[in-house]
Amino acid sequence: MSTRFPTINPNSLHFSHFFFTIFSICLYLTPIITNSRTIPTITSPSHLSDDSSTTYLWPLPSEFTSGNETLTVNPYLSISGSGNGGNSVIVRDAFARYKSIIFKHVGRSKFSDLDYDVGKVNVIVHSSDEELQLGVDESYTLLIAKSNGLSIIGEVTIEANTVYGALRGLETFSQLCGFDYGTKTVQIYKAPWFIKDKPRFAFRGLLLDTSRHYYPIEIIKQIIESMSYAKLNVLHWHIIDEQSFPLEVPAYPKLWKGAYTKWERYTVEDASEIVNFAKMRGINVMAEIDVPGHAESWGTGYPDLWPSSSCREPLDVSKNFTFEVLSGILQDMRDIFPFELFHLGGDEVNTDCWKYTPHVKQWLQERNMTEKDAYQYFVIKGQEIAISKNWTPVNWEETFNTFAEKLNPKTVVHNWLGPGVCPKAVAQGFKCIYSNQGVWYLDHLDVQWDGFYDAEPLEGITDSTEQKLVIGGEVCMWSETADPSNVQQTIWPRAAAAAERLWTSKEAAPISNTSETALTRLQYFRCLLTRRGVQASPVTNFYARSPPSGPGSCYDQ
Repeated sequence: MSTRFPTINPNSLHFSHFFFTIFSICLYLTPIITNSRTIPTITSPSHLSDDSSTTYLWPLPSEFTSGNETLTVNPYLSISGSGNGGNSVIVRDAFARYKSIIFKHVGRSKFSDLDYDVGKVNVIVHSSDEELQLGVDESYTLLIAKSNGLSIIGEVTIEANTVYGALRGLETFSQLCGFDYGTKTVQIYKAPWFIKDKPRFAFRGLLLDTSRHYYPIEIIKQIIESMSYAKLNVLHWHIIDEQSFPLEVPAYPKLWKGAYTKWERYTVEDASEIVNFAKMRGINVMAEIDVPGHAESWGTGYPDLWPSSSCREPLDVSKNFTFEVLSGILQDMRDIFPFELFHLGGDEVNTDCWKYTPHVKQWLQERNMTEKDAYQYFVIKGQEIAISKNWTPVNWEETFNTFAEKLNPKTVVHNWLGPGVCPKAVAQGFKCIYSNQGVWYLDHLDVQWDGFYDAEPLEGITDSTEQKLVIGGEVCMWSETADPSNVQQTIWPRAAAAAERLWTSKEAAPISNTSETALTRLQYFRCLLTRRGVQASPVTNFYARSPPSGPGSCYDQ
């Protein structure tokens, strides 16, 4: 990327520290080479080296400048917090995590403590508000420079309006740090750095299906941790489906009899732990219960929810008990999931057996309703219950395709069947989430990384007001053929390709340069994931999660 003079947008970050702006500008007008020493490096295609023209950051920041210096980082790196939120537990815990990642290698360095260029990370967070909701400010600036008498600004400075912006800055900083095996030091290449960054979309999600296969909470935590590396910020937890009901619901304690076994369950405390773990990494958890279809498992504990023993889904639309249970579930889940969005499903509803079940058929006739009318009735009633509990409903696109005019105006339409739905939804004033199954379904193993990367959530939407109604997108990890043994290999690295499309501006990461620069950076990021313990598959294999075809470097497969 060509060097650009850093600009400050007052709407993005209100820099109360005036000197930060002034001297960061001076930084790029004055060569910072005085008293610098040359650090020997071992260069290879795999190393984030100082002579490489590629910027090995993923997702790519919106704006950045870099230099040609190499700085060493003190293994006793410390943090200094300032501003109303700079000393937040969220920030300090994140710093500790990243420090352990950065200094994973332990070696006998050739330098004493006094010889290191970088010994402190200054984190300035303006707001003390730690509420995590859709659209929270995740912007940040990152400055890395060596203090040499020409500039007051030295060390590392991250400035953000919120703690969640600071988290994104720490992730970027960690990716700029690389271990040099020759000197046995952690080094930052191409310094000085000035990065000004913010996400393109507010909603950047990953769906995880824990009904088709159960995932222990430690596996879910590992997935959440890996999401933070790619700056994804919503875990769409598809907890329940027709196959199993693993979640504890205190109001209706027999529901989790629908779990596969008594060992494959989530307690209320488990779910809360996952939500809190995610929040510490700036990730919201959007829960989903898919109604009225995909709900056969509900009737294992409460058979009255089934229209009949031979008609086990959709749920019985004719009984008040069905909606009492739905309300009870949502109330209990409201105490666990603070995120403003709640997914009510509504997809793939086959209503045929309603008309063949005598009491449901009678109920329909008494109300002069068709099965399609009853489907609409169920979805709208579910939305009303969710809204009464201060949730914004999200529904799969079939609801929009079938009765858009009846949906609550607050509805977020979730696209999945193919292209063209978000343009229609936003044209009618609805918000939309993009998850076109042809390009962003991770269980489609024949969709390669560039298919994920080239997908465009705003395709077909040219009006700027309508574009803002596309809140983002998510990749979907359905688990019919995935479980703890292979889920990470199925998610990564293809989810990262979508993550950059959702984070980075189109100007900074145009689709046209996929083969030119993105592949090299994604191969590097895949290896970064494996170094961090994430079982990410090779990038270029035709089928996802397949093993390497033979010997070779991690950085070339």
